[in-house]
Amino acid sequence: MFYKDLIEYLKLSGLEYEDTALDLLPMPKLTCTVTLRDYQKDALHRWLQMRNGVLVLPTGAGKTVIGIRAISVLNVPTLVVVPTLELVKQWTHELEDKFGIGIGTYSGEGHILKPITVATYDTAYLRAEELGNRFLFLLFDEVHHLPSPGYANIAEMFIAPYRLGLTATYEREDGRHNDLERLVGGKVYEIGIDKLRGTHLAEYTTRKIVTDLTEDEREEYEKHYAIFADFLKEKHLILRSPKDFRLLVMRSGRDPKAREALLARNRARHIALNSQSKLQALSEIVENHFGDRMIIFTEHNSLVYAISREFLIPAITHTTPKEERAEILDNFQTGKYTSIVTSKVLEEGIDVPEASVGVILSGSGSKREYKQRLGRILRKKEGKLAILYEIVSKGTTEIGIARRRKHVTK
Repeated sequence: MFYKDLIEYLKLSGLEYEDTALDLLPMPKLTCTVTLRDYQKDALHRWLQMRNGVLVLPTGAGKTVIGIRAISVLNVPTLVVVPTLELVKQWTHELEDKFGIGIGTYSGEGHILKPITVATYDTAYLRAEELGNRFLFLLFDEVHHLPSPGYANIAEMFIAPYRLGLTATYEREDGRHNDLERLVGGKVYEIGIDKLRGTHLAEYTTRKIVTDLTEDEREEYEKHYAIFADFLKEKHLILRSPKDFRLLVMRSGRDPKAREALLARNRARHIALNSQSKLQALSEIVENHFGDRMIIFTEHNSLVYAISREFLIPAITHTTPKEERAEILDNFQTGKYTSIVTSKVLEEGIDVPEASVGVILSGSGSKREYKQRLGRILRKKEGKLAILYEIVSKGTTEIGIARRRKHVTK
């Protein structure tokens, strides 16, 4: 990854050198008629000043279009790295449509190398040594994945001097987003949802529905949560951050009392997330929005399948076979299915302009997760008002979780 710096140093030093590192793919002359909006032009201009860095724009704001324009401006061999097979297909389709040339793909479904190639993070990581000297431009979609252990090697093993990261959610809960400056370049442009709502994104509103646990659920919740709270009090522990919680999890490996406390906390949380009153509230939302395109989000697969059975709604989780998943998404896109329920797998990599209703039955306190879920329903459509519902259990830790994930749209 320091190839560019090394060449600059050698030139400035006046040293003679032989460069046999590059093995670039022959690149055709690209023509592209993509038209950018004002904020997209601004974002691209900022990036072109350094030709490194990350652009942060909301879902639906046209990050792909900016990436395609960047590829056409540089006109050099390019590798586009994406997290999912759905995004491989989306990017491949868009690139072929805009440039009129064949696009390569590197994923679990096969390896076809072309001057412009789209790869999954997994395959780019596994093939980094083989592909590292074939491209001059690395474009990372959903770049917040890059600092993960292993994936960072993609950036480190590729010679490519030009690097662009695209994301709607720059920050990571573990703080590793700070590594992006080294791997791709820092944040060079950012615009929030509220700057684009009603113009380039759909107008939206959010509604919180607070439900009560049943008497039996409340009794069970308080019994289990008391075990967890008593342990923290006894050990004088205060959980201020995700790091504090990770340390508690590590402690549970050697401390039986800590393990018992964590298990009790998980049981209490499961009760709050899966209460019967939540399903009743969901039933009313489904009835009120009959015919609207709706995505229902939950934290755990067990609730996904319970909702799927109760309401006869197609379900997608990480265990759903890819053929079935593709069929469900196609039917959702065309309107054959008006609702789908999912855990975490549709928070990125799905483009559904018609989806106008989102329902969060359970989730984490992650602002990134909240942004991604909101973004799924914000694609612009004439006259569209998107609605995001949050259903939380009264008198539980869910209230604090919901509060933490808010204030993300500026």
